[in-house]
Amino acid sequence: MRSWYGRGRSLQAAVTACCLVAFILFGYDQGVFSGIVGNEDWRKQFGYPNDSEEGIIVSCYNLGCLLGCLINFFIGEFLGRRKTIWLAMGVVIVGAILQTTAFTVPHLIIGRLVTGAGTGLKTSTVPMYQAEMCEGKTRGRLISSEVLFTAVGIVVAYWFDFGMSFVGGPIAWRLPIAMQIVFAIFVIILVFGLPESPRWLMNHCQEKEAIEVLCAVYDKQEHEEYIVKERQAIVSAIELETNASKKSFWSIFRNDEVKTGQRVLLAWGMQLMNQVGGINLVVYYVPTVLKQNVGLDSQLSQILGGCIQIMFMLGSLLPAFMLDRMGRRRTMMIGSFGLGICMMMVAALLSQVDKPNGTSYASASVSFFFLFMLIHGMSINSVPWVYVPEILPLEARTKGTAIGVSSNWLWNFTVVMITPVIINRIQWKAYLIFMITNFVFIPVVYFFYPETGNLRLEDVDLIFSRGGDPVKQARIMAAEIKAHGYLVSDQPGDEKEVDSVGVEHV
Repeated sequence: MRSWYGRGRSLQAAVTACCLVAFILFGYDQGVFSGIVGNEDWRKQFGYPNDSEEGIIVSCYNLGCLLGCLINFFIGEFLGRRKTIWLAMGVVIVGAILQTTAFTVPHLIIGRLVTGAGTGLKTSTVPMYQAEMCEGKTRGRLISSEVLFTAVGIVVAYWFDFGMSFVGGPIAWRLPIAMQIVFAIFVIILVFGLPESPRWLMNHCQEKEAIEVLCAVYDKQEHEEYIVKERQAIVSAIELETNASKKSFWSIFRNDEVKTGQRVLLAWGMQLMNQVGGINLVVYYVPTVLKQNVGLDSQLSQILGGCIQIMFMLGSLLPAFMLDRMGRRRTMMIGSFGLGICMMMVAALLSQVDKPNGTSYASASVSFFFLFMLIHGMSINSVPWVYVPEILPLEARTKGTAIGVSSNWLWNFTVVMITPVIINRIQWKAYLIFMITNFVFIPVVYFFYPETGNLRLEDVDLIFSRGGDPVKQARIMAAEIKAHGYLVSDQPGDEKEVDSVGVEHV
């Protein structure tokens, strides 16, 4: 077992720090182009692209992320978590170099595709690694912290772009792109001293090392009760999932005993919700929106855009501390309702721009962009990244996470591609599209998505293997934990050995 960071809290802190820096890079990658597409030197260098060309240049990054998820689907389980993160950082560095040295549109697009592939590998591995290296009662907060640092990365990129815009010349956009390399190198150094996930090791017949990692992460001895229970839970889950899936290539799409196919679909749908509610309209194009739809001048649009991104970061603070108490379902439904109201109000106010006092209506709409980003940071920005790795069974976690996160990048690409066009051509009506999608998410989550908060990863299998409606079964399990402090086994003769199917006391 490799560990440069000691045992217990220091090792847990190192794992979290590595994941947080990786997600700062993720946010920086996403946000860096928002302040570059309006740069005069950049536009001149690439032939003053129109709205469709700009959409292709910006969104091809997301297509690369989708490619990265596809690569992870085939090689992620073979490489393991640590090596996949290394590979991801190497690919990001190559892509950043290609973008920084670009002088033609094809060169730039290739660079963004390569950087995107690294991001796809990273985003479909890092949350999974964090989820497998922490307790159920802290999993939501820790992975939400990663998403908070995504917002930090977006804000850093945005204001760095804004500051460099006063410098002028090619360095104003080449240097911000090149800064991706610094974050990637830092992650590579951190990962080198971290151990592999104990669950991946156990699933690959390396039980001795897996127990060593568990002991190091929780600073306990092999014979202690906590480690014994963790080992039993992981072994039981592997046996249940192996018997159900038979490890065939297409097993993750089948509704076997643990409903693997249904769970992969839930993961895919959860990441869809993260993207089609309108967030990328604001992250990538808010200066353009404020200039074209609201009528502000360029500099004021950039300043307000940067302040709006800060609201995204502030909103992400709440789930970083409270998501395990807030719950996954409730947070998604309340967040979707709030985002739908914001988009409805933006559409209503911008529809009055051509009427008397239209400037006042347009200015009022800016407040709802601020509120939208605050609510998104508090809810839908965080939950999907937590939910995807925890809803999936261990046997299918690598491939299932790759498929789930691929949804994020597929719809990210779609929204970023069409946003410049719909903003230019249908103006305020574009926001009605996102209003509808947000309102639709509320019943979808209520009827189809079970609560997974505060459960050990292996015990999520019971939500689906016990039979019946998973949403109702999750409620029953929550009631059992509240009443008894553990899950009551549905297997005859197991009542006295509840810890074999139990959860941590939370």
